Amino acid sequence: MLKRTISLTAVGAALVVGAVAGCGSNAQPIQVNLAASEVLTQAAQKTAQVTSYTVDAVVNVAHSEGNGKVQGRMLYQRDPLAVDLTLDTVDMGGRNLPGGVRAVLQSDAVYVKVDALKDLVGATKPWIKVPLTEVGESAQVNQYLTQIQQFDLGNVTKMVTASQNVKSAGNESVNGEDTTHYSGTFPVDAAVQQLPADKQEQARTNLAELSDVKFDIWVAGDGLPRKLALNGSKEGATLDATLFFKDFNKAVNIETPPADQVGELPKGTTN
Repeated sequence: MLKRTISLTAVGAALVVGAVAGCGSNAQPIQVNLAASEVLTQAAQKTAQVTSYTVDAVVNVAHSEGNGKVQGRMLYQRDPLAVDLTLDTVDMGGRNLPGGVRAVLQSDAVYVKVDALKDLVGATKPWIKVPLTEVGESAQVNQYLTQIQQFDLGNVTKMVTASQNVKSAGNESVNGEDTTHYSGTFPVDAAVQQLPADKQEQARTNLAELSDVKFDIWVAGDGLPRKLALNGSKEGATLDATLFFKDFNKAVNIETPPADQVGELPKGTTN
């Protein structure tokens, strides 16, 4: 049960990271005569400049093992890489993870706060520190880091540019900002090919349970997204995610927990 819940959490986190895009909010409005596909292409180009962001997300999944929901917020900093993830709701098949999840990734370690770990592994402190070098062999560590980084910045927008049927759905306000709503679908295989070669395999694995993905994206006057919705299904499994973006390129304060609140993961339980 816990393993499944953590897997769901990972999916939610990957989507959160993956949907991030945008930098700044003072650019001139987009020319209204731009084709919808060109707007997405420009957005993909601009997102590579973002250095930090905050995203609020709700991810719902349904499959043969039951329905699940992840809801939370993440602060992200690109360089040096740092992530502060808070999941207030982690529910799988009607069973939730009490107290949610808090995780801070900084430097060469990840700090995790999950109340259930106290009983599961005998933790004595609120936080557990896991050096990335102890998560597994170096190849595995790189894989975990790739899962965080592969969808960051422009990568998800690059995937959206694989759409052959994107169209404008009108003007709407998102959190007080004027945006243009675009909608369409993208085939997973074609979308993955938009990514750098070293990111494609993991992205294909993460999206393996989906076929064509429907997306709705709300682009502000600077040509960058403020909201993204994704919906996909395959063989009875479905995914529905909605993400809101803000605070692009603003200073991010991601701190590790106080030393006296941090314990080590007991030997033999790292994996």
